[in-house]
Amino acid sequence: MGAVPHAAGTTFRVWAPHAEAVAVIGSFNDWNADAHPLQPEANGYWAADVPTAKAGHEYKFRLQAQGRSFDKNDPYARQVTNSAGASVVPDLSFDWGDDQFQMPTWNELVVYELHVGTFHAPQPGQVGTFLDVVEKLPYLRDLGINCIELLPATEFPGSRSWGYNPSFPFALESDYGGPQAFKTLVREAHRHGIAVVLDVVYNHFGPGDLDLWQFDGWSENDGGGIYFYNDWRAETPWGHNRPDYGRPEVRQYIRDNALMWLQDYRVDGLRMDAIAFVRNVHGEDDPGADLPDGWSLMRWVNEEIDATMPWKITIAEDLRGNAAITEAVANGGQGFNTQWDAAFVYPVREALAAHDDAHRDLHAVAAAIAQRYNDDAFRRVIYTESHDEVANGKSRVPEEIMPGAADHYYAKKRATLGTALVLTAPGIPMLFQGQEFLSHGFFNDTEALNWALTEAHPGLLHLHRDLISLRRNLGGHTRGLSGQHCQVFHVNNEAKVLAFARWADGEGGLQDTTIVLANFAQQAHEGYTIGLPAPGTWQVRFNSDWRGYDEAFHDFESFGTEASEGELDGFAWHGSIALAPYAVLVLSWEG
Repeated sequence: MGAVPHAAGTTFRVWAPHAEAVAVIGSFNDWNADAHPLQPEANGYWAADVPTAKAGHEYKFRLQAQGRSFDKNDPYARQVTNSAGASVVPDLSFDWGDDQFQMPTWNELVVYELHVGTFHAPQPGQVGTFLDVVEKLPYLRDLGINCIELLPATEFPGSRSWGYNPSFPFALESDYGGPQAFKTLVREAHRHGIAVVLDVVYNHFGPGDLDLWQFDGWSENDGGGIYFYNDWRAETPWGHNRPDYGRPEVRQYIRDNALMWLQDYRVDGLRMDAIAFVRNVHGEDDPGADLPDGWSLMRWVNEEIDATMPWKITIAEDLRGNAAITEAVANGGQGFNTQWDAAFVYPVREALAAHDDAHRDLHAVAAAIAQRYNDDAFRRVIYTESHDEVANGKSRVPEEIMPGAADHYYAKKRATLGTALVLTAPGIPMLFQGQEFLSHGFFNDTEALNWALTEAHPGLLHLHRDLISLRRNLGGHTRGLSGQHCQVFHVNNEAKVLAFARWADGEGGLQDTTIVLANFAQQAHEGYTIGLPAPGTWQVRFNSDWRGYDEAFHDFESFGTEASEGELDGFAWHGSIALAPYAVLVLSWEG
C-alpha cells in the first residue's frame, strides 16, 4: 500500500472504494492528473506503476467522486513535507550497520519516557529532534537506562504537540527529522544498549490536518467516511474520529502500522495509547458501549507480534485494572505483555503528596506494591511520573509536595522515596524525562527540559544511578529486585513504616532475596526493628539518606544488621537498623 519505490520506478496503491477515478499527481509529472491514472482493482483498490517517480518526489492522489475532483495525501504515506503539505515517496534504504540488538528480558527493563520535542532542544525556543535525542544517549546509558519510550512521533499539525493528535499515522513527524533520522535514533540507541518503544495512537485519528477524513468523498451522518465509524461509535473525547475497527481494510491499516514500526524501523516495542477507548466507546466497563471489533483487533495485532517477534514488547495504557488486557489470547485475553498500572501510581502519589504524615495510608501503599496481574509481577509498568501524571492539572511529584518550592528538603526526600519504590517494587519501572534531576513544574510541549538542573542536583543523579544499578543487579547483590516474588511483611501505619521482600526463583536461595524498608514519616529511628527471613548479616546496599545524594540529607549511618533469633513479622529472625526520615533502605543477605 502507498508508494513503494523499486528499481523500475514506484508503485502507487490506494484504497478508495467510492471513487470513480483516481490519479497520482506529483513533482515527477508536473502535478498533471492526466499523466498517471490508477487502474481499478478488486474491492475498491486502485494502483499504477510510475517509472519516473523516485524516492524524494512529492505526490498526492487526485480523486473524482460524486461529481467533484479533490486531492488527498496518501493514507500510507511514510513521509510528508508537513501535516498540510504533500506526501513524499520514501527512501526505504538505510545502513543499519551491525545492528543485532537483543531486547533485554522484561524483568530487567528500566524504561525512560521522553518527548522528542522537549527532551533536548538545541536552542531555547527550538523543537528537539530525533538526532538531538541521539546526543543524549550516552547520558541515558550511563544513568543505567536500557529502554526509552517515545511519546507519539508521527506527523501532527504544527511543530509542537504531545503527539496524541496523529494526522498521518505512517509518517514520522517532519519537525523531528522524519524517517531517516528516526532510524538513526533506533540504530544508535541499540549501539548504546538501549531498546526503543514507540507510543502509537489507535483510539482516534486527528482531528487536525486529517486527510483520512471522508477520504474518497463518501460518509454517512456527516461522519468521517471509510476510515471511521459513521454513527454513535465514532464519539471519542477527542472528536467523532474513532476508526472503524470492524471494516477489514481499516483493521489491516492499523495492523500494518503496528508491524511497520517493529519490522521496518526495528523498534523493540509499542505502547498503545488509551486502549480503553478502543474496546469501549466511553472507555469504561459499560457492556452497552463495548466495541468487540476493537477488542478483537488488538488481539489480532498482539497475536501477529507474538507469532513473529515474541521478544518485542506491547504495552497497554488501559488504566482500568483489567487483568484481561494482559491475559494471553489463548486464555481469552487481549494479549498485551504488560500495562500501565493505575493501582500503583495513584495511592503512591497520594501518600507522597499528603501534607501531614498522619494522612499517609500505608495499607494503600502496601496494596499498591503487592498488586499483580495474571500472577506475573511484570505484567504492569509502575511509575510516579508520566506525561499524564505531571500535566492535565497535575505537576511533577516534588512540585505536588511543595508547590513553588520543588527543591525543598521535604520535596526532595519524598520524591526520591517515591522513585525508590518505583525501582524496587514488582513491575517494570518507568521514569519520566527529567525526574532524575528533580524537574519541577508541569510538563508541556513548549518548554524544554532544564538540563542545568543536572549541575544543580548531581547527587540526585547519583541516587538514581545507584537505584537503577540495584534494580538491574549490576552489583550482583540484589537479584531479588528482578524476581517474580514479593511479600509486604511489615506495615506500621502508626509509625508510617513498611517493609517488603523480593526474591527470584534461582538457586541462589537467600542470596536472591532483597529487602526494602521505607519510612513515610518525618520521625527518625535510631533502631527500627523488622522481621528477617534468615540469620546472618543483612547488608545495606542503598540508603537514600546519604549526604552524598544531597547536602540537606541527614546521613544516617545505616550499614546493616545482624539477625537475632525471635519471631517477628512472620519470620523466625529479626534485626534493628537506623532509619532516617522519609528514607528507603535496600538490604540483602551476606551470610
